[in-house]
Amino acid sequence: QVQLVESGGGLVQAGESLRLSCVASDRTFSGYAMGWFRQAPGKAREFVAGFSRFGGYTYFGDPVLGRFTISRDDAANTMYLQMNNLKPEDTAVYYCAAGRTITSQIRQASGYAYWGQGTQVTVSS
Repeated sequence: QVQLVESGGGLVQAGESLRLSCVASDRTFSGYAMGWFRQAPGKAREFVAGFSRFGGYTYFGDPVLGRFTISRDDAANTMYLQMNNLKPEDTAVYYCAAGRTITSQIRQASGYAYWGQGTQVTVSS
């Protein structure tokens, strides 16, 4: 069982930045695909960004392309989501996910076995 803990959320104004962190309990962190998803009230969970299980390939959702970046520190079992130029529509609960996910399912929530509790990001206009 992998436990994931997100942190770094908060309230910011439009145009500002935040960095989210996700710490995994499993020392085999480097062998998992990792992803960030978000869910706004009344909306479906949406893919934000992710790493492939092998090769370290990165993927981004269209709404965040060019504004968000992801990185990971396998030695620290930590993944980061750097969010720049935040917009009010980025307001959501952000979740970290992990799994032995195949590449074709990187963008699908169903492809991940483990989830964090989420961290709230609120962007005011």
